[in-house]
Amino acid sequence: MLSQRGRRGLRTACERSTTVIGTGLETDPMNQTARILVVDDDPALAEMIGIVLRGEGFDPSFCADGALALDAFRSVVPDLVLLDLMLPGLDGIQVCEAIRSESGTPVIMLTAKGDTADVVRGLESGADDYVVKPFNPKELVARIRTRLRPASSSVTRIEVGDLVLDVAGHEVRRGDAIIGLTPLEFDLLLALAEKPEQVFTREMLLEQVWGYHYKADTRLVNVHVQRLRAKVELDPDNPRIVTTVRGVGYRAGGG
Repeated sequence: MLSQRGRRGLRTACERSTTVIGTGLETDPMNQTARILVVDDDPALAEMIGIVLRGEGFDPSFCADGALALDAFRSVVPDLVLLDLMLPGLDGIQVCEAIRSESGTPVIMLTAKGDTADVVRGLESGADDYVVKPFNPKELVARIRTRLRPASSSVTRIEVGDLVLDVAGHEVRRGDAIIGLTPLEFDLLLALAEKPEQVFTREMLLEQVWGYHYKADTRLVNVHVQRLRAKVELDPDNPRIVTTVRGVGYRAGGG
């Protein structure tokens, strides 16, 4: 049974939290209250997440139906989405694909233990990270803050192969063409491109790009390298920008 506080906080279906209605403006997660869209049909879990997020200074909105999630996303214009895999209407995979078709907004999947195949499908659909339920609230908040924190770099322009990275503008170009990357894909490419002579193990990338400081799932790296290659390589089957060092990890190429 939900508390009265929970009923007030969650409402039903897909509704905004009351603190940022009607602005239509993007927030800067580092300087203002970041908007988090929680898409989950478990009211007890959504209530708990809402309490945690508000306690950490975030502004949560909620959606309980996958079929309504994209409309909620467009209405809220969140800085990050927490997305359950199992939803009525459309599942989390379909919702993530729909979001990715129009936005690079960070998406963290919420998944049950043992959903191994679904985790991979979720990452392949464009999710930046995932959290296994039941989760530690501090872990969830840490993942959120990592995804909202912009990558820091001491340089403003980097070349790797025939690509040019505009670090300040978070933009990648090949000639005059802009290559659309999600923030996480940009951070992954930047980490490699800043040290082209270094071979990064998957564990090193998990720490630098995802913010993990403990043993974590290296599939995160593998799937996102594949997604990155699909966008930046002229021939993804023969990569020249993000190359594999067999048995070790990845490095930035120059050919």
